[in-house]
Amino acid sequence: MTRTKDAAFRAGTAAHRALLRLSRGRAFGRVAGMPVIVLSTTGRRTGRTRSTVLTAPVTDGGRLVLVASYGGDHRHPAWFLNVRANPDVTVTTGGRCTPMHARVATAAERADLWPRVVAAYPGYATYQARTPRTIPLVIVEPRHGG
Repeated sequence: MTRTKDAAFRAGTAAHRALLRLSRGRAFGRVAGMPVIVLSTTGRRTGRTRSTVLTAPVTDGGRLVLVASYGGDHRHPAWFLNVRANPDVTVTTGGRCTPMHARVATAAERADLWPRVVAAYPGYATYQARTPRTIPLVIVEPRHGG
């Protein structure tokens, strides 16, 4: 079951990423009212660039909030583990790539942001109810000086 779910997530991400690239971000640039981004990380074991398609339920200027839900799975998504190992990431939105820095929201930040996340997409509350882990929020901001 786990391998099937992982393969389905990878296939869905690859298809969505291809559509975004071909349309230069014009097709499928929003899902459930949320902006869609491509997050590129450095693989924690391989050192290779890894990309995944995510929604950003909360955006404040240049700051994005990402949800490491993995559909309510008991495991953290690979992109989250990569971000913890190397927080320098690239975000592509609307066909534009921006170097950014990612960090896990503190407990206080999460408490403040979680209601906004669920207001943007109530499905995140369902995902949280499916898993015993606290679903982390990741704050992504433009890199300064780099």
